[in-house]
Amino acid sequence: MKRKIMVFDTTLRDGEQVPGAKLNLHQKIEIAQQLKRLNVDIIEAGFPASSAGDFQAVQEIARSVGNSVSITALARAVKSDIDAVYESIKLAQNPLIHIVLGTSNIHVEKKFSRSKDAVLQMGVDAVKYAKTLLPQVQYSTEDASRSDFEYLWETIEAVVKAGATMINVPDTVGYAVPEEFGELIRKINERLKNLDDRVILSVHCHNDLGLATANTLSAIKNGAEKVECTINGLGERAGNASLEEVVMGLKVRENYFNAYTNINTTELHRTSKLVSHLTGLDVQVNKAITGDNAFAHSSGIHQDGLLKDKRVYEIMSPEEVGADSMELILTARSGRHAFKNAVEKMGFDTSDADDFEQLFAKFLTLADAKKEVYDHDVFYLVTNHRTVEQSSKQLYELESFQVVSNDLYPTATVKLNKGTESMKGSAVGDGPIDALYSAIKTLVGLEIELKDYKINSLSRGMEAVGRVNIRVEHQGKIYSGRAMDTDIIKASANAFLNGINGILLDLVKDEK
Repeated sequence: MKRKIMVFDTTLRDGEQVPGAKLNLHQKIEIAQQLKRLNVDIIEAGFPASSAGDFQAVQEIARSVGNSVSITALARAVKSDIDAVYESIKLAQNPLIHIVLGTSNIHVEKKFSRSKDAVLQMGVDAVKYAKTLLPQVQYSTEDASRSDFEYLWETIEAVVKAGATMINVPDTVGYAVPEEFGELIRKINERLKNLDDRVILSVHCHNDLGLATANTLSAIKNGAEKVECTINGLGERAGNASLEEVVMGLKVRENYFNAYTNINTTELHRTSKLVSHLTGLDVQVNKAITGDNAFAHSSGIHQDGLLKDKRVYEIMSPEEVGADSMELILTARSGRHAFKNAVEKMGFDTSDADDFEQLFAKFLTLADAKKEVYDHDVFYLVTNHRTVEQSSKQLYELESFQVVSNDLYPTATVKLNKGTESMKGSAVGDGPIDALYSAIKTLVGLEIELKDYKINSLSRGMEAVGRVNIRVEHQGKIYSGRAMDTDIIKASANAFLNGINGILLDLVKDEK
């Protein structure tokens, strides 16, 4: 009998902890809806005790996709955290409380400054309290791979007796190697099945040594029944185990692992692209499964072999992961059906008829100007449209601008709107972008330092869409801004304003 492996996606919690990957509420819901189409078993939607915004996001995700996907959120082993998780996920059909507490000596001694017995009792008390709220409780033994085994097992045994229904064994700092980690899971699995064979054994691997996927697959081979992953391997430091790599590893080598998942693999590529675009974090071109070159062949020997039989150099087809080999090029004559298909391929929802008609009208305008519209153009169109629709009237919006570039006095004049207020200003800079940003800074009146500026071409042709990613610092805190446009100066201005609007939203929260 092949074992079914549960897939727990933590892109919206652990993945979002990457610097610069902050998502707003609507972006999180967009990703959650795509994760539902991907058919993950559990979505970890956030850390609700961390902020009111995170609480609201988890709650909205539970409302929007919790009818068919199990929803969880992270809690430390304290009552207030557990309450926040419960209140944010209770509307889901199958909610799960996730508690995390360290078990390694360095966590117990340095992080908690308590005895091992005291920390163990914290975990037991947390599980007992969580069980009064919901029947499903997962307990994560943080830094398990660096823990003393007998203390680790003593903790697992105690929290299972207290009511934990899932035990998650994290390689929190990416310290483990596959053979060693597999052996750890084998030993825990044997004892756990003797203790209570209904408890699900899970793993959560980090990629500090580039071994997260290998460690996860080794754990599955040795008895793990659930894996925690992120799309594109996003996560703290070097990231987490990549969902697409683990899933396709099991699919391609199903006979070796004797296991499978319920993931709809044809949604992997568009899920990867959606997360990449919304976070502004590009996938490396040679990334397994979802990189641009994952199915590209340039060697003459490879090409010759492929022409004779694809199996000569491909162990899976691009179609299996949703990476269509043919891109449908749209024009003004393509019609609603073709445009709708292109939008849905990107993982966006098109169920709101009025919103789709507004979007289609903007597509026709772009198609008239650009003649040929590619996938990246469609993505720009949708994200820009929805950002405008969702923007607060108390935030800054670019109305118009003029930039003059020369080697003497590059200047910029900018007109901004903030609600009903309109403002205009000019500045001179070291270059066109510096002049533009200096003019904007003067108008908004905030002390901001530009830390990073990056521009990428997202499409082809003379009217290609450019994406600008920036990072700015305000009062010691880093904020990200992203924008796309066929005019890179306009994209630069909007990216800067998006970063400024992030600062304003933080200031409003601080005042409250």
